[in-house]
Amino acid sequence: MSTRNDIRNVAIVAHVDHGKTTLVDAMLKQAGAFAAHQQLDDRMMDSNDLEREKGITILAKNTAVKYHPKGGGAPITINIIDTPGHADFGGEVERGLSMVDAVVLLVDASEGPLPQTRFVLRKALTAKLPVILCINKTDRPDARIDEVINETYDLFLDLDADEDQIEFPIVFACARDGVASLTKPENGTVPADSENLEPFFSTILEHVPAPEYDEAAPLQAHVTNLDADNFLGRIALLRVEQGELRKGQTVAWIKRDGSMQNVRISELLMTEALTRKPAEVAGPGDICAVAGIGDIMIGETLADPENPIALPLITVDEPAISMTIGTNTSPLVGKGGSGKGADAKTSSKVDRKVTARQVKDRLDRELIGNVSLRVLDTERPDAWEVQGRGELALAILIETMRREGFELTVGKPQVVTKEVNGKTHEPVERLTVDVPEEHMGAVTQLMGVRKGRMDNMSNHGSGWVRMEFVVPSRGLIGFRTEFLTSTRGTGIAHSIHEGHEPWFGNLVTRNNGSLVADRAGVVTAFAMTNLQERGVLFTDPGTEVYEGMIVGENSRADDMDVNITKEKKLTNMRSSNADVAESIVPPRKLSLEQSLEFCREDECIEVTPETVRIRKVVLDAKDRGRTASRAKKG
Repeated sequence: MSTRNDIRNVAIVAHVDHGKTTLVDAMLKQAGAFAAHQQLDDRMMDSNDLEREKGITILAKNTAVKYHPKGGGAPITINIIDTPGHADFGGEVERGLSMVDAVVLLVDASEGPLPQTRFVLRKALTAKLPVILCINKTDRPDARIDEVINETYDLFLDLDADEDQIEFPIVFACARDGVASLTKPENGTVPADSENLEPFFSTILEHVPAPEYDEAAPLQAHVTNLDADNFLGRIALLRVEQGELRKGQTVAWIKRDGSMQNVRISELLMTEALTRKPAEVAGPGDICAVAGIGDIMIGETLADPENPIALPLITVDEPAISMTIGTNTSPLVGKGGSGKGADAKTSSKVDRKVTARQVKDRLDRELIGNVSLRVLDTERPDAWEVQGRGELALAILIETMRREGFELTVGKPQVVTKEVNGKTHEPVERLTVDVPEEHMGAVTQLMGVRKGRMDNMSNHGSGWVRMEFVVPSRGLIGFRTEFLTSTRGTGIAHSIHEGHEPWFGNLVTRNNGSLVADRAGVVTAFAMTNLQERGVLFTDPGTEVYEGMIVGENSRADDMDVNITKEKKLTNMRSSNADVAESIVPPRKLSLEQSLEFCREDECIEVTPETVRIRKVVLDAKDRGRTASRAKKG
């Protein structure tokens, strides 16, 4: 076997917000990827609007830096895959790991390994990839470097890593300052014996294996991601495993079903920093992009037409959460945010998509690039069951569609069960919670209601407690809002899929009912003043509502139909209280994620480009009453 010493392929994996994207930024800057006059943003790899808003990586992306070794010699190309840290985007992680020869595991010097660290590390160890450990944020005042290293070793042992994988090098870094060292600094300090990331680069060159290939082997290239270009059409991102790929070459395209077709590579692109540049040839180990194959899919292979050999398809974990997504069926469909008809500005900006065909086409397009998603038909022709890894992944899909002008009706998230030996099993999560000691009882009580069992508890002696629970996935739907309220915003919670266990029984996670509008009209301040003692309201004065729309949360367990459009009767006689000023408590504005958490079984969410409304599935109050009485009678 021959090796290519001029290239290294590495993925950076970590828990959410441990500094992956910031480290990649520093690597790009120090490798001279940008000209001195270029204006650079923070987190350059997070190019998606939602990624910048939420501060998390959603899509796996690749970049390449040219590193000039300190001792001289030819420059070495380091291809870096920036993977998401959240388990809900596990399909992106699995695709990223299929492109590389080693991983850099980034761990926060204070928080240590968390559930998503376990998730991404498990994937890397399963793929038999060597690991470089990078302890980041050593300058945090609460850094505890020695304990975090020990916790990481425990995690490797817990995941059954072999001896070679446990013998990993350790780099200490402050990615924000662009400094790394092989010498452990004091807790809470930036490494003092280095001024840049040179030790980190040299560790990558030493410990990341160079790509190996057989000179006599025919062409094999694996499609790992898809992109689109206004001029080139669909672009396939792939790693060349064997042979060479050239612009204008005719190759065999081996599809997922095993069929083959000869196609021509019309354009070949290689990544430099954050841009793709035309190239003539890509060799073994190169990560490149090709255009000219209109229907190519992730996991397929480009091979030699004379000797086509398919590479294994990319497999992903089973989905755990499902939602029903359909067309908007409310009385205000197509009428904008106010409900009174979209004004001229809004209608010119938003191209409304309200038909079943448009929604289905968009979901089918999502399947092309998202291997962890499934779309199933339902009994209704205008609604589909969409299954994914977790609540966040599906919420991101809905938010993206909303910004593209779609109007949708979204059902309450449900868990995807499966039959094992004739019994129903449901997905369970491992939940890690960090809370101040005084909130420990409140969190334990919350988890008890959701049938979570405590697996582990540790106290670091800093006034904070870390607890681990195994809890059914449906128990975590709607958990985070209550958790933040119970811990007064101080708690940190992260969960990861842990497998399936027998059905846990009925769960009651929301104790309060809903305030439901009993007629169509416009919300009045007078009606809100009288209703605010009944519970928490969600709407502002002047908002248009319809019968069956949820306008607030009841203070009691059952639902209450209310008239929120009631107007104050005017008389020609002044009364003693005519000029008494009434104050309205500001309504609670629910985001899309909070609305999904709030939903009950008989409720759904209306999503439009301007607003998110919660409503009853059955809008008519009489029909709801009949359904409820039939349910009581059995």
